[in-house]
Amino acid sequence: MALIKAVDAQNWLIEKIAHRLGVEQSEVSPEQYFDELDLDSTEALILAGEMESWLGFELGTTALWYHPSIKDLAAHIAEESAIRTEARHAASA
Repeated sequence: MALIKAVDAQNWLIEKIAHRLGVEQSEVSPEQYFDELDLDSTEALILAGEMESWLGFELGTTALWYHPSIKDLAAHIAEESAIRTEARHAASA
């Protein structure tokens, strides 16, 4: 698992959300709240599964509650990635 930066997570989220909504990526703002998106529960679950596969780790069930916008969740993903990468390096040292 490579270290994931906030900008990479944000770009990934915007790309996947735009694809699911059938809109251009430029129409999906990083400031947009997830509950404002027109994703149904099935699409949201699929997106979550794809995200966990891409990340290589599972996000907590409250991640969207505490990080309700694309930008906020991307920052959280970067923090989690850094923690997990550091822990992995410490364990292998």
